[in-house]
Amino acid sequence: MSIIICPGIHEPELTESFRVGLLDLVSHSAIAPNAANILIYAGEDLLVLSAFHILQFLHARLVDQLKSPIIFISYSAGVVGAIGAACLWQLLGGHVKAFIAIDGWGVPLQGNFPIHRMSHDYFTHWSSCLLGSGQNNFYAEPAVDHLSIWKSPQTVQGCWVDLSIGISPPKGRLTASEFLLMLLKRYEAN
Repeated sequence: MSIIICPGIHEPELTESFRVGLLDLVSHSAIAPNAANILIYAGEDLLVLSAFHILQFLHARLVDQLKSPIIFISYSAGVVGAIGAACLWQLLGGHVKAFIAIDGWGVPLQGNFPIHRMSHDYFTHWSSCLLGSGQNNFYAEPAVDHLSIWKSPQTVQGCWVDLSIGISPPKGRLTASEFLLMLLKRYEAN
């Protein structure tokens, strides 16, 4: 399984902080160590919006692994290019196991794969869900600034929302990292 990280338009150090946290999360979990091939699309500025450039990146890195399952984790403006690339990858015969959009406010999300949204506050959560989301989503409570959920998700407390029942499950309080780990474990098992 490959995890494709598509950052937004911000300093690369923030994405490096997210990557290190994700590696730490995976290494201290029940996820098999070889299960997580983490690739970062390092497009600069407006290239994060380009599904075509992200698709080129995937072809270059996953040449003979079209059928190998991938999970997209995208942030902010990177959600725009990533959702397009995920749909194109699937149209080409690729296997998109899940799509996780972190603070992709205002970005419509549609696809033939599971979609999850993570938001830095409740307003972003509910207004973004109007444009498409999956059943299991997360929002920070108390609200945090936009960059915090990407830079240090392990410190962001919030609520897990299951839209199939419309409310947070009984054990709905967790950190953004714990929510992300829950999703990664689910998709590794399937």
